[in-house]
Amino acid sequence: MTRTVAVAGTFNVLHDGHRELLRRAFSEGDEVLIGMTSDSMARGSRSTVLSMALRRRELEAFVGGLGRYEVFEIDDVYGPRDVMDRADALIVSEETLGNGMEVSRERTARGLPPLDIVTVPLVRAHDGTKISASAILRGDYGRHGRADVPRIAVGSANQVKVSAVRTVMERIYGEVRIYARDVDSGVPPQPFGEQTRRGSYNRAMAALGDCDLSVGIEAGVFEMEGGLYDIQHCTVVSDDGVATHGQGSGFRYPDRVAELVRNGMTVGDAMHAVYGDTDIGKKQGAIGLLSKGLLDRKGLTEQSVTAAMIPRIWDE
Repeated sequence: MTRTVAVAGTFNVLHDGHRELLRRAFSEGDEVLIGMTSDSMARGSRSTVLSMALRRRELEAFVGGLGRYEVFEIDDVYGPRDVMDRADALIVSEETLGNGMEVSRERTARGLPPLDIVTVPLVRAHDGTKISASAILRGDYGRHGRADVPRIAVGSANQVKVSAVRTVMERIYGEVRIYARDVDSGVPPQPFGEQTRRGSYNRAMAALGDCDLSVGIEAGVFEMEGGLYDIQHCTVVSDDGVATHGQGSGFRYPDRVAELVRNGMTVGDAMHAVYGDTDIGKKQGAIGLLSKGLLDRKGLTEQSVTAAMIPRIWDE
């Protein structure tokens, strides 16, 4: 008989505590239902929340090879009945056991069998406290709870940029502490040409502080043969003052968008004027909309950060 297991969370930076919950869920069931808190629900209890698009991408990258699963959105602790009523068991942490018991009570009140509640012990960080996404986002420690790892500043509070830097730096260093610092680029809101590279450098320098590395990212537009192109630039500065630079792959804007940008609009405003408030635009940026989802803005940002790190990789 098929056993269906449910597990839920915000998954706001996937860490070892989340991984333990998810691994246990797949070991307990033939099918796993994964509830992910909506952006509005997550913002109710957290100061910094990654968008569902970013959270879901990271989650699915981890669970993709573990077994059969379904990800669904939740707006309260109970989740949508048409999904949750299929579950035979619920995987919870020690911290969320109370919520799990309440979900089971609500279910039995409607005449359904109680859920089998499986409790997973909390995973601890280096200091003995419960590992948490909030602490990771503050830069207290890395994704696995370690503090003795490279400290890297990002010259932006934009969570797409911050997430892209985290992904690239973890590939290089294994684990890192990331600090998002909202700094001034020193260039216009819509950079043109060389302003783009200068903006990335200014962001990196302004954010460095006491970190080992600092990353500045700036997207700008460039007049090239055939039209107006978007190219993202990245500068990485180390605590010894050495700067390395890279850029992502460029893409051409449609002529209607390009004309509005040339006449003073930012790319964001021009895309909205031409295409409206599209769902894919909100989730994946202009590149996501124009490529019909083949590439999103996080992937594009990872390209520029990786390119800026290449001289450091070959040097090491």
